[in-house]
Amino acid sequence: MLSVQWQTMYLKDEAATFAYAQQFASELKAGDCLALTGDLGAGKSVFARAIMRALGVEDEIMPSPTFSLIQSYQGAIHPVAHMDWYRLEGSEEILLAGAQEYLYAPWISLIEWPQRAWELLPAHSQRIHLEYADLLTDRKLTKSHL
Repeated sequence: MLSVQWQTMYLKDEAATFAYAQQFASELKAGDCLALTGDLGAGKSVFARAIMRALGVEDEIMPSPTFSLIQSYQGAIHPVAHMDWYRLEGSEEILLAGAQEYLYAPWISLIEWPQRAWELLPAHSQRIHLEYADLLTDRKLTKSHL
């Protein structure tokens, strides 16, 4: 049986989120997939943008992919895909949207609402769960492997 390693931390504000993203992004490589979970407004999109900035994405505007479903960017080394599966009903709709090609190298993929189709994620995916902490600006981040 696999052992699950959890890492939990508290991020006081957006600056702390960006600082952690900078450190975390330095460990990412082609083919990595991040499953971003948490309630609406918990900070998934903020964390995704922080990771993309840390990966060298220079686009001035990085909108949430809520309606486009997939936004692709060029990072300093690897292309990055930011996906939002919130409006999709399951794996069939996600596959029809063309998401599967972004789940493997050379891409680094960041997926909001991955619970719509856990079965599509590569086995080596990492889960980042964000939730509100004590104050409205504080977030609790828990990192684990799927």
